[in-house]
This record gives sequence, C-alpha cells and structure tokens, in this order.
Amino acid sequence: MPHIEHIAFNPVDNARLMNLCGALDDNLKQIETALDVAISRRNEKFKIAGSRAREAVQVLESFYLRAQRALDVEDIQLGLIELKRGMDPEATATVEGTPALMTRKGDLFGRTPGQNVYIRAIQNHDVTFGIGPAGTGKTYLAVASAVDAMERDAVKRIVLVRPAVEAGEKLGFLPGDLAQKVDPYLRPLYDALYDLMGFDRVAKLFEKNLIEIAPLAYMRGRTLNHAFIILDEAQNTTPEQMKMFLTRIGFGSRAVVTGDVTQIDLARHQKSGLVEVERILSNVRGIAFHHFNSEDVVRHPLVQKIVDAYDRWNETGDAAEERHA
Repeated sequence: MPHIEHIAFNPVDNARLMNLCGALDDNLKQIETALDVAISRRNEKFKIAGSRAREAVQVLESFYLRAQRALDVEDIQLGLIELKRGMDPEATATVEGTPALMTRKGDLFGRTPGQNVYIRAIQNHDVTFGIGPAGTGKTYLAVASAVDAMERDAVKRIVLVRPAVEAGEKLGFLPGDLAQKVDPYLRPLYDALYDLMGFDRVAKLFEKNLIEIAPLAYMRGRTLNHAFIILDEAQNTTPEQMKMFLTRIGFGSRAVVTGDVTQIDLARHQKSGLVEVERILSNVRGIAFHHFNSEDVVRHPLVQKIVDAYDRWNETGDAAEERHA
C-alpha cells in the first residue's frame, strides 16, 4: 500500500498555483520523476502517493513560495538539487567556506557538496582529476575555475585540450581539414567559455592567443608556463598520451583532467590513461583525484536514475555474465 499525503494551498492564489504547476503540469511531472511519486491535483488540492510522498509535500511547499513568477523546467530541476542539499545537514556544512568563482555569471558556486569539494581541490592543487558520469559539472566547473584564475591574474592564458577519438563515428568522413574535423569534439568547451565570459570577450582572447583550444596530438613537445590547462574527455587518452600531457605543465601552471571511465571510446585492446593514472599518481603530493557520483548530476532527474541504473547493471549484470561465461 503506497504512502499517501495530502496538501492544499489556502487561501487560493491561482497565479501562483499556475506558476507552480507549469504548462500542462510539466513542473509536477519533473517532481514526480525526481522523487518517484505520483501527484494528482484538483484545483488547489494535491494528493501525493509514493514512499517519498512526505518529501514531495515539502518540495511542493517550497516551490509554491518561490512561484511569484513563472517557474520553468530548469528552475524545478536546479531547485530540486538545492532542496536536497538543504535537507541534508552534512551537505549544507560542506558548502560553507567554499569560495565563489569570478565569472560573467557573478559569484558561481557548486550546486552539490561534491562539486564544491571539486572546486576546492582545483584551487588547492596544481593537478586535479575530476572523474565521474555525465552531467556532474566536471568540464563546466573546470572551465569556470580557469576563467576565475584568469580574472584574478593567477594565470596568463587558458589552454583547453581534448583527444580526437571517434565515439562510433569516423573523422575521415567529416568535411574540412584536421582542425575543422576535431572542432565538433571541442564544442562543449566553446559553449562553457561563451556562457562564462561572453562571446565578444572570448573572441578577443582567441585573437590574442590568450585562449587556445587544441587537439591532444598537437601538445607533444610543448611546455606551457603560467597557463590553466584542461584536458577534457581524458578517458579516451592512452597511458602514453596521459604521460605526455602531464609533462607539458610548466612554471606557474595548473591542470585539470576530466573524464568518465564508463564511456571509453578507445579500441578494445587499448588501456585508458585515465584509468591507469590514478594507480600511478594517487600518492603524489600536489595531485588530487575527485570522484563524482549520481548525486552530483545537475541535469534532468532521469539522468541521475540512468547513471544509477548503469552502475547497478555493471555490478550485477557483468558479474552474472562472468558466471555464465
């Protein structure tokens, strides 16, 4: 028998109620998905069924208070993450003392405890590895930290690096020269820069070569001084490429390496440099390894569930396959 809770908002404020529910009750559907509950309503009266129904009541009350203006799906998704953090005393304590990042978006903080630990690791170590699933902010927060370092004159330039490894596609079929072929792989880095600095400012910094985006293959033989270097999608580096990248770091430079070891696109016989590097460098002072999990996902609520489902499958499904092999 599912747990059932009831809530009614009195006196009725129809505008606020409409803002809470969203067009075609889209906001309520987001809350249902995130909390695994069923929400039905008649006017201002809500009925919530599910094991987390009581939590859903608190969420509805909180969003109702925020609903002086229209709430879109993104407001609901980010609000759910913030509410979850606020309901967890340990998580709230973790956020305290985390410095804001100086970007065009104002004082930028991590949205989860894990993200804030990651930001502190970047600020306190010369080399930081951010490892975890999609949607956890690995790349975005690394770029934000790079922008922050440039704004504070801690570095003179930003260098963003990515291996050009196909995820089932073939580079040879893409039009243009090599730089144009790898451009789609670097697009997430461009998007983060535009969001954090503005298109015009980024364009000017590119012209002055103060921001550089390069395929990993172009890094061999270089030494980068006074730079903030980010290697993204590092699960697709070989151990040799990872060593080559890490030895490019010069005086006054800082490096962040990000990747998801569950999405390796290398050939089957090739080892991932990101998997191997933690075994080699885990005890080296000045290097930090930060692992994200599904609780750090800042995307659609289903993404968190997808990550959890794959983790469970990897633990049980793979083991079952091995037994029947």
